[in-house]
Amino acid sequence: MSSSPERRLVILRHAKSDYPLGVGDHDRPLAGRGNREAPAAGRWLVENGFVPDYLLVSSALRTRSTCAWVTSELGDQAPTPYIDDRLYEAGATEMLSIINETPDTVRTLMVIGHMPTVQDLSMRLASVESDEESVMEMATRYPTLGLTAFEINKPWAELDGRDAKLVSFVVPR
Repeated sequence: MSSSPERRLVILRHAKSDYPLGVGDHDRPLAGRGNREAPAAGRWLVENGFVPDYLLVSSALRTRSTCAWVTSELGDQAPTPYIDDRLYEAGATEMLSIINETPDTVRTLMVIGHMPTVQDLSMRLASVESDEESVMEMATRYPTLGLTAFEINKPWAELDGRDAKLVSFVVPR
């Protein structure tokens, strides 16, 4: 892959959520820790030049809340999030299909979703050129607020598997 990627993809697991009694999974809020830590993901994006120009978010409350904290850190650079109900229960193949629908004009896409899909898709996409330490860390554990950053040199519609260079896996807190 060339030194200047055509596109970048960021896959983020939502921040730490709470489990209130009587609240269904889709409506679970962030825990206090999640609210305190989620802005760090936005700061990481800015500090590392991965500010998204398109943002796909699961419809679950915890992903939408994580998104709100992230975009608050992006300020005027924050794109309007697109809430996609399909991401809530999507597996890796369905999430990839949703990513494949991304307009070609998008240079940096961020997807905020859930386990195990975020880890499964990240494993599927990581190419042989990926940073080995980041791949091993991501494969071993993908905690809340886990963030995987990829560089891609093909159109979104052609992204399939083992064709994205994983350049960083972090848990910004």
